[in-house]
Amino acid sequence: MAMGPILGPGRRGRRAPMAEINVTPMVDVMLVLLIIFMVTAPLLATGVQVDLPDSKAAPLDQDNEPVSISIDRTGAIFVDDTPVGMEELGPRLQSIAAGSSEEGGPRIFLRADTSLEYGRVMQVMGEINRAGLRRMAMVSTAQDEAR
Repeated sequence: MAMGPILGPGRRGRRAPMAEINVTPMVDVMLVLLIIFMVTAPLLATGVQVDLPDSKAAPLDQDNEPVSISIDRTGAIFVDDTPVGMEELGPRLQSIAAGSSEEGGPRIFLRADTSLEYGRVMQVMGEINRAGLRRMAMVSTAQDEAR
């Protein structure tokens, strides 16, 4: 006698419902995802791999926030989002330099609008230099090299 579906009275070859889940396809998908993540994870780390030497020197104090000086398109000057006139800029920068314990003063980030005259930016840079602040960086936006 052949093995067939369970037949009961009034039934025509229906199979009994399956009560278990086949997890093999799910395991296959999970293994494929695991392999993909294992291959791509090292590629996500940016930079050059460098084996740094040990040092007994104390780490640099990086907790101090830089002072942001911005010049908008109208030529208005802002020190940390506070508007400052050109005549008030020198004394304000000197008080910032006097309040800093770092050599050369705190870091200064200078942001200037592209439509400004070169002379206006140089005036602000001259005031920064006159106040004794020597650690200045001009902030710009990154551009793609493909353009």
